[in-house]
Amino acid sequence: MKIIQTPVRFYPFIGGVESYVYYISRELAKLDCNVKVICANEPNSIYEETYNGIKIKRLHYITKVANTNITPALPTTLLKEDYDIIHTHIPTPWSADWSNIISTIKNKPLILTYHNNIIATGKEDKIAQFYNNTALKLLLKKAKKIIITQDNYINSPHLQKYKQKTITIPNGVDTEKFKPQKEKTQKNTIFFLSVLDKYHKYKGLDYLLNAIKETKKTIPDVKLIIGGKGELTQYYKDKAKKLGIKENTDFIGFIPEEKITDYYNMAEIFILPSISKEQEGFGIVLLEAQSCQKPVITTNIVGIAQDIQKEETGIVIKPKDTKALTQAIKELLLNKEKAEEMGKKGRQIVKKHYEWKKIAEQIKEVYEEII
Repeated sequence: MKIIQTPVRFYPFIGGVESYVYYISRELAKLDCNVKVICANEPNSIYEETYNGIKIKRLHYITKVANTNITPALPTTLLKEDYDIIHTHIPTPWSADWSNIISTIKNKPLILTYHNNIIATGKEDKIAQFYNNTALKLLLKKAKKIIITQDNYINSPHLQKYKQKTITIPNGVDTEKFKPQKEKTQKNTIFFLSVLDKYHKYKGLDYLLNAIKETKKTIPDVKLIIGGKGELTQYYKDKAKKLGIKENTDFIGFIPEEKITDYYNMAEIFILPSISKEQEGFGIVLLEAQSCQKPVITTNIVGIAQDIQKEETGIVIKPKDTKALTQAIKELLLNKEKAEEMGKKGRQIVKKHYEWKKIAEQIKEVYEEII
């Protein structure tokens, strides 16, 4: 079975969607699928290579529009490729829409993973609304199957008409890679990981910085490690300085994939305080942290929040609630036994339900159903 994956970006550029595509592609390759990823070429990456059984073709991009790389060669490249199924992803319009068009021309089935809604702010908001009312409708109509990673995503106004062809398959985690290394843990340390640009302000770092200021009053040596880079890095550094927590924050920039596990293990807690239900997806980083046996704090709008609350593997709060976030941080940092128990339980749950191998097997079944 020949599969084309069309994320807008791919390894070594790592975000939620990129991680998803990498791991399902790796596991599908192990299941005797011929997998090729066609994406944009980010700086310092190779144009063509085979990595962990995945063929990768990266195309030159001329600009970015609303965090989407515009690759002029994508249509002709897809036309030339030989494949049985094309698997694309939202929220990345350019690659998803060309996948739709070319799959129609070549009469090949299209699978869509709907990671989250497309919304924007300012001038880009009108563009997003126009897209949702035009091209997105065509994409959803054409897709043979729509994969969502959490049941409640079906409540999206865009998906209501397509319940019959929508299936829930959760995200996963590599439990062999993301595993506990207790000796690396540093006391009263918190880890936050995100791209630091305007498109990811919804991750809630502003509120986390406010909570660190309040936490410092009780735990003076609290430390927040912030992984990721972007045009808002200086804005966040200035805010930390203004809040009087410059010494309590460490902006470490981009973290290479092989180093991410070290930072999860360095922390006592991982926090994802997202504030936008429309923009936030499943929350793969929460799975990775739990796989490293870390308790997590997140908000009730994140896809996996229900499981975290149900299984008691962390603390779930309302978005934009600095007071509740502060209380949650103090509760875990001041009660090491409770935090450790949550972490152990989180690792157990992840191994039971969220191994990438199991996720890939479910996706392969979807492929086989539509061929």
